[in-house]
Amino acid sequence: MLFVNIPVADLGASKAFFAQLGFTFDPNFTDDTAACMKVSDQASFMLLTREKFATFAKRPLADPATHTQALFCFSVSSREEVDSVSQAALAAGGVEADGLEDYGFMCSRSFFDLDGHGWQIMWMDPAAAETGPEEFVAAQQQEATA
Repeated sequence: MLFVNIPVADLGASKAFFAQLGFTFDPNFTDDTAACMKVSDQASFMLLTREKFATFAKRPLADPATHTQALFCFSVSSREEVDSVSQAALAAGGVEADGLEDYGFMCSRSFFDLDGHGWQIMWMDPAAAETGPEEFVAAQQQEATA
């Protein structure tokens, strides 16, 4: 299992923000200082108050509004869902980082959450994910010329 810990300024606001994007929270690992946001059966983000996060960190916390700590990417099941989740993020108070990036076999959009953490929503054609993008694009080009 994977747990990614990130600090947030307002836990309630962050939970509401991510709930609007369709994420759910595991009540067994959620209290007034932390919320376990499920990304998949094997991966979760622990949204931690800055105070709680500081008890785990040995170094000073960076401000994600001015410094990049990490970029978080999650996949969705369709091109349309890339747009709908991105629109939900913006409607919930997020800020667009990058508009649509479309490579044919995959596309993505990026936003900053309420704290300034960078997130990317992406979709990849399942065939491209299985064969690798170079083989997928070559097969598509070969089909187009046949």
